[in-house]
Amino acid sequence: MEKHEQLYSGKAKSVYSTDDQNLLVMHFRNDTSAFDGKKVAQLDRKGMVNNKFNAFIMEKLTAAGIPTHFVKRLSDEESLVKRLQMIPVECVVRNIAAGSLCRRLGVKEGIDLNPPTFELFLKNDALGDPMINESHVRSFGWASEEQVAAMRELTFRVNDVLKQLFLGGDMLLVDFKLEFGLTAEGELVLGDEITPDGCRLWDKNTREKLDKDRFRQDLGNVVEAYEEVGRRLGIQL
Repeated sequence: MEKHEQLYSGKAKSVYSTDDQNLLVMHFRNDTSAFDGKKVAQLDRKGMVNNKFNAFIMEKLTAAGIPTHFVKRLSDEESLVKRLQMIPVECVVRNIAAGSLCRRLGVKEGIDLNPPTFELFLKNDALGDPMINESHVRSFGWASEEQVAAMRELTFRVNDVLKQLFLGGDMLLVDFKLEFGLTAEGELVLGDEITPDGCRLWDKNTREKLDKDRFRQDLGNVVEAYEEVGRRLGIQL
């Protein structure tokens, strides 16, 4: 598989075309950012850790019957993925109150949410990824009613798999966001990474934060925390 031109460069990943029009190379960089790019840094080993972490999670989801864009890991920092027509909507599940939910609703961090909440956000950095509802999605044509229902169902299936997976390593899955897209055949699949960059993870017993909040809140040892999560899951980093 030959890597060609760069098609996209985001906050922490770059995407390249290949000699197969339906496949792309995703490169996990050492860059990290928070607060819509207002806080940025380079963290050694982060690209490698996230790439291997994501590959491990994607293989678990595939084994559970959840369709994803992931094909295989190519190297320490690169993976092969399917080219998708992305739906510009982020799906967020929250199992425990944290982050923007606490700021919006004035609730205390750490409250268990039963049942978990499901929220939608428009993927638009310039607007700060505003919160939207299913009516907005349908009215503006971002996704069909059937696609929204499928995204919701798949998001909760991912939640069920990951909650148990992390619980096995004495960790709590606080919340996470997912994006979806359509393959060349029109199949709706998960088109996102799943790493400590995109989900909140706490130690089950101490509630120590083991995710990107360590960077957001200047807690330090960001990559070390990611590696600890990987170690608990048995990932060879």
